[in-house]
Amino acid sequence: MSDTRVTLTGTGVPHAVPGRAGAGVLVQYKDVTLQFDAGRATVLRLIEAGVTPRDLSAVFITHYHSDHVVDLVDVVLTRWVEQNVKKTGPLRIVVPEGHAARFVSRMMEPYDDDLHVRQEHTGAEDLKIDAISFAPKTTPTEVWRSEDGAVVVEAVLVHHEPVEGAVAYRITTPDGSVVISGDTRVCDEVFSMAADSDLLIHEACRTQALTKFSKGTPFENIFDYHSDSIVLGEFAQKYNIKHLLLTHLIPSPATEKDAQRFEADVRAGGFTGKLTVGADLHSVEIG
Repeated sequence: MSDTRVTLTGTGVPHAVPGRAGAGVLVQYKDVTLQFDAGRATVLRLIEAGVTPRDLSAVFITHYHSDHVVDLVDVVLTRWVEQNVKKTGPLRIVVPEGHAARFVSRMMEPYDDDLHVRQEHTGAEDLKIDAISFAPKTTPTEVWRSEDGAVVVEAVLVHHEPVEGAVAYRITTPDGSVVISGDTRVCDEVFSMAADSDLLIHEACRTQALTKFSKGTPFENIFDYHSDSIVLGEFAQKYNIKHLLLTHLIPSPATEKDAQRFEADVRAGGFTGKLTVGADLHSVEIG
C-alpha cells in the first residue's frame, strides 16, 4: 500500500462552472501535506479531501495568475483562525521570484482591519507567513525538502509567456514521483522532468478543435499560451509518460461527452498510455 496520495483540489479555469474549483493539487506523504496553487474554493476542496489548512506543511505557487492564487488568502486566514484549535505556526509558501513573490508579500494588506479587530477581541497571535522565493531555472532545481528528507520538491521554468517566472513542480517521495505542469504551452522542460515519473498532471486546452470559434477573439490569445490537447498527446507518447492526468481543462467540460473530447484529442496526438480526464477530488496513489 502506498503512503503517497495525489488529489485534484480544482480542475477549473477563470470562467467559473459548477463542480470545478480553481486550480490546485494536493500531495500527501504520511504527515507531509503539500498544496500546489490555490484557485477559488481551495479551502472547501481541502476540507472535502479530509485536510484543513492547519494540516498543510507548505503551499507552492506555479505563477501569479488570479485563478491560481485567488484562494491563497483564504488558506492563510483559515489556518490562522484555526490556531485556537491547534497551534501550527506560520504557513510556509514557496513561490517563484518576481511578480508571484510580490503578490504573496502584499496579499494580506486589505485584511489589516479584520486582523486587528480579531486580535483585539480574541487575543489571537499575530498572523505570520513564512514566504520563501526562488529564482526559476531552465533545469530542475530543488526548492523544498521535508525535515526528514523523505519528500523533495523541484521546480523548472516553463513557457507561459508573457507571464514571467511560471514553473512546474516535481514532487518525489519514497513511493515515486509526480509532476505538476502549472500553466504552460507544451514544452520539453515539463516532459523531460516527467519522463520517469509515476504521474504527470498537465493542463489541457482544446486549441485545434476550437480554432474556428476562437479566431479573431480574445480566446485566440488565451489559447496561445496554454497546452494544445493534441500536441500534448504527441509529447506524452514521445516521452513515454506512464499516467497522464488532465486538469485546468479549457473549456471546462459540462458533460461526460465533453470530457471524452479531451481524451479523444490526446489519443489523436498518438498517446497510448494511461490517461485520465481530471475531475475535482479525483485521487491517485503513487507507487
